[in-house]
Amino acid sequence: MTYINTLITGLGSYVPKQIVKNEDFVEQEFFDENNKRLESSGEDIIRKFNEITGIKERRYVTPELLTSDMAFLAAQKAIENAGINAETLDQIIVAHNFGDIKDGTTQSDAVPSIASRVKRMLKIENPSCIAYDILFGCPGWVQGIIHADAFIKSGLGKRFLVIGAESLSRVIDPVDRDSMIYSDGAGAAIVEAVEENEKRGFLSSSMQTDTLNENNYLYMSPSYKPDNDSNTIFLKMQGRKIYEYGISKVPAAMKLALEKAGIDISEIKKILIHQANEKMDEAMVKRLYRLYKQKDAPEGIMPMSIHMLGNSSVATIPTLYDKILKGEFPQHEIHQGDTLLFASVGAGLSVNAFVYKQ
Repeated sequence: MTYINTLITGLGSYVPKQIVKNEDFVEQEFFDENNKRLESSGEDIIRKFNEITGIKERRYVTPELLTSDMAFLAAQKAIENAGINAETLDQIIVAHNFGDIKDGTTQSDAVPSIASRVKRMLKIENPSCIAYDILFGCPGWVQGIIHADAFIKSGLGKRFLVIGAESLSRVIDPVDRDSMIYSDGAGAAIVEAVEENEKRGFLSSSMQTDTLNENNYLYMSPSYKPDNDSNTIFLKMQGRKIYEYGISKVPAAMKLALEKAGIDISEIKKILIHQANEKMDEAMVKRLYRLYKQKDAPEGIMPMSIHMLGNSSVATIPTLYDKILKGEFPQHEIHQGDTLLFASVGAGLSVNAFVYKQ
């Protein structure tokens, strides 16, 4: 018996060169949502921030680059890694949230789409290679993989380039301590239909979006700084509510994906989860195992990159996946035949997950 499998055949990522450490924020004045200055010392604010998020440093895109540039650089590596001709791509799907933002501004530019810009930079002539963007918060790259699998299963394409790219450093409020979470980067994957004698690759998925009460947990708003320019808005979040939502909804979404695939939790070798916040990610994975009547998750089941790379939104999962497969996280290995679980949560609020057999 033969199967048409949806396989990730190539990966690439771009990690910006500019390193911003927690200590770089020691002299920063921080204000709360009521425009009141936080009285704690910079050292105390950073210490508590690190304890909660696990972040020690993050990466910011250098002034000469845009989101589309990072997407292109990651795409080049994925195409090379897969050993394909870019002209054979059926679709280019780019997940982002803010488009291109020039250094020193906060204005989003997404016309033409980031995907079409990437197609131009790749010098693809094929007009049948369709390029488009998806806006789905931090789960955007996962959603792009789900899209690619759906097109493959429907017979509407065989080879896809799925990219997650973001430059959050250009939409954050410097006086908001939550802004220390965010970073920049890009990750890309080649997703292909491959005929094989065994069933593997993309096995199942689950998705949901909650908007009635949760829509504004991540939002855009003026700076917390007193006498701010109210015409300039920045990325904001209700951190506690996002945490509560995440630990409630993400484990259930992961469990549903596993059930659809007919996979038991004991078969999972690694969980690649959106690098949002170390404590939240740990709580979500622990709760997943409790749904299976297990007290704790196995040691090493959840690789983390947030400590040094921060939260780069749609780029976190593909970047982490790429670096593990290329041996840059030696404490973690993924082998042929391993079953992986991918999951994310973000603006919308939306969650998604998929099960993948390597």
